[in-house]
Amino acid sequence: MREYLKFYIDGGWVEPADPRTVDVENPATEQVCGRVALGLSADVDRAVAAARRAFASWSVTSREERLDVLVRILTEYQRRTDDLAAAITEEMGAPAALAVGPQVGLGLGHLNTAIDVLTSYTFEERRGATLIVKEPIGVCGLITPWNWPMNQVAVKVFPALATGCTTVLKPSELAPFSAQIFAEILHAAGVPAGVFNLVQGDGPGVGVTLASHPDVDMVSFTGSTRAGIEIARNAAPTVKRVTQELGGKGPNIVLDDAAFADHVSAGVTSMMGNSGQTCSAPSRMLVPNTRMAEAIDIAREAASKLTVGDPAGDAALGPVVSGAQYEKIQALIQKGIDEGATLVTGGTGRPDGLEKGYYVKPTVFAEVGNDMTIAREEIFGPVLSILGYDSVDQAVEIANDTEYGLAGYVAADDVEKARAIARRLKSGWVVINDGFDFHAGFGGYKRSGNGREWGQFGFDEYLETKAILGYAPETAG
Repeated sequence: MREYLKFYIDGGWVEPADPRTVDVENPATEQVCGRVALGLSADVDRAVAAARRAFASWSVTSREERLDVLVRILTEYQRRTDDLAAAITEEMGAPAALAVGPQVGLGLGHLNTAIDVLTSYTFEERRGATLIVKEPIGVCGLITPWNWPMNQVAVKVFPALATGCTTVLKPSELAPFSAQIFAEILHAAGVPAGVFNLVQGDGPGVGVTLASHPDVDMVSFTGSTRAGIEIARNAAPTVKRVTQELGGKGPNIVLDDAAFADHVSAGVTSMMGNSGQTCSAPSRMLVPNTRMAEAIDIAREAASKLTVGDPAGDAALGPVVSGAQYEKIQALIQKGIDEGATLVTGGTGRPDGLEKGYYVKPTVFAEVGNDMTIAREEIFGPVLSILGYDSVDQAVEIANDTEYGLAGYVAADDVEKARAIARRLKSGWVVINDGFDFHAGFGGYKRSGNGREWGQFGFDEYLETKAILGYAPETAG
């Protein structure tokens, strides 16, 4: 049983203002596996004040000083990878291989990327007689979700620290263990007091206060579109910067070519990873109507190969994060059936042999209309919708016919065709075949958010741009 009953504020572990706690449930067992302190406004005030004090000195540190801190964090992070992975498996049900691999590995990747970007980032440049200076924005409130805990913490904290900002982190109360270990890592690395602060809690108790706090200069939020709207509303009176990475309903356009079968199979596997709990997942697969029957057979076979079970074992998929999430997914699967989509495999209820735990059957629907609920709403579970198209133009039209615009995918042998389609998709992140890049900007169009994370683009969000005119006036010759 894990117990984390203190917050990390001003370089040390402190008692909360009010000793309230929240239980944390292991989604594989439906049993309480720990508890954490539940913060209130007074705890946020204390953390923000510490961050504000620390900003005065941290904001003027040199590039070399900040690099030194990040390198020390890297050493400690690598030392604690197994601890982080075990916590992630316990708190949100990621299978062990996924936890120690991508879940922890993405955090490490963002740390290495921050070090790489900071090494050569241009904070000042002359443009004629004007000096353009990029300065740290200030105290940053960072609000992260439960589905990729280390990825989302790392992609916010490391660019913020690298650019000279100070931070207050509020992780999800559903998956708080790994964030607590993350704070231990930064403490062991000797991050100066107040530069990084951690307050556990829920949205009403901590998130609202962070978003509305007059001494917070920026809020970076990852989560649902609904919650993102509330974050923006709470932040508006103080006119602070708000960056958001929100929901998605990613289209995956599969072209009619020799690799069709491989691309359909890969699309199923990609969608089901992390039990479908990924905002950028390719949840709408678009295939030619002339090959719909073939796609159905391929998708059924691919889904049947995905094992579901105890995340401490070797199953490909673990549970979804909570009972509430499980019930939401079940209702949407039933909605797909009721609205007339073809259920290829999966469906409602737990997989055979699993009576406990929030396990969902890998589910594939085919012959889905883009007006159906399962094609419009973000399900956030292992549920794939296959839609048909008659032409590439129609495929692009269907792909863009959504309120979301986070990620899009194109699967094709002909790279030139794929490139042309990628340019037409209204998404902030478009993947051709299996492309991946830690330096690529990640963020959404439309209701998928605003701002960008990853690489240099993540740095830009934490900086203000100052123009000093007449900095170097020309002298008379």
